[in-house]
Amino acid sequence: MRILVIPDCQVKAGVPLDHLAWAGEAICDYRPDVVVNIGDFADMPSLSTHDIKGSKYFEGLRYNIDVSTTKMAMQMLLKPLRDLQEKQKEDKHKVYKPRMVLTLGNHENRINRAVNNNPMLEGLVDVKDLGYENDWEVHEFLHSVFINGVGFNHYWPVGAMGRPAASPAAIISKLHMSAVAGHQQGKQIAYGKRADGKAICAIIVGSYYLHSEDYMDQLSNKHWRGLAVLNDVKDGCFDEMLLSIQYLERKYGQGTTLTENL
Repeated sequence: MRILVIPDCQVKAGVPLDHLAWAGEAICDYRPDVVVNIGDFADMPSLSTHDIKGSKYFEGLRYNIDVSTTKMAMQMLLKPLRDLQEKQKEDKHKVYKPRMVLTLGNHENRINRAVNNNPMLEGLVDVKDLGYENDWEVHEFLHSVFINGVGFNHYWPVGAMGRPAASPAAIISKLHMSAVAGHQQGKQIAYGKRADGKAICAIIVGSYYLHSEDYMDQLSNKHWRGLAVLNDVKDGCFDEMLLSIQYLERKYGQGTTLTENL
């Protein structure tokens, strides 16, 4: 089994989205059995201030822009796959249909938090507005998914406060199994062994986007970005293959240079 993981894309208006088509092309080329979108595909900046109860009145226009931008971005990601499937149908070939799994992230969960903090929004906004259910098997925020012995979650909560595990080593210490998470920028990998001696691996791959975040300084924005491919997944074991966003641009970007300053 092969699994391709798409880390946090944090889609929002006004940022370049070319990399999403590159990910779509990679899905078609590598033909994973499962595609896992690890969450925070949408950034939802219109609701960021709702993380503090009563901090800001809901702005419907900005929310609608977030939703429409997310839907457009998702179409960019899925277009190569849909084009491939359509051609396969026309040629009367077997149609490639990977399992599509999406674990909601804390940015999508901003919608639920906004409703919880401001009951007047009940019935006006919903995670379903993003339209993920049209193409993905959607799992609630922090509801884990287990595929062939590997756990997937936007992040793995640890401790009494349920804060995100800060490292893959901490994930292994908590779960005692192979696992993948997003949420944090950059890439981190740790290896371990189960009690029966079988090798396990935990990976944090938390970013796949072209823009820089305003809240981070120039050095902090220089972190690894890309996709993760897990090859020969069986009983929690796999061979990891990481595809940097620079590599994906060279392969699919048709001469663009959007990643040269990342």
